[in-house]
Amino acid sequence: MTKKTILIADDEPNIVISLEFLLQREGYDVLVARDGQEALNSIRSHRPDLVLLDVMMPHLSGFEVCQAVRAEPDLQNVRIIMLTAKGRAADLAKGTALGADAYTTKPFSTRDLAAQIAQMLQATTGAPA
Repeated sequence: MTKKTILIADDEPNIVISLEFLLQREGYDVLVARDGQEALNSIRSHRPDLVLLDVMMPHLSGFEVCQAVRAEPDLQNVRIIMLTAKGRAADLAKGTALGADAYTTKPFSTRDLAAQIAQMLQATTGAPA
């Protein structure tokens, strides 16, 4: 079975370091992008299975990245989990309307996030992640 690839798109170094460690320990290949434009470029070139996408980033917001990914037919299989400190209902609705598969507010439980990722990737392929 092929290893799943996850892109962490976040400009907060502490979050990137902890998520990268967690996801590598869970057996995923991990890519990192520190701004929205880098994230979009990485999604287009590497086609990760799942993106953990921060909303507030330099150059392009997570909302803009999500919208751009969903507008490209060959990227439709990329799952997107928005990670953000913006937990208002309006932000959740916007992320969902733009095509995010899930929305997680910071601070979050790394254990719960790992379970959510595994479940989402399993649902996508029908096989254990």
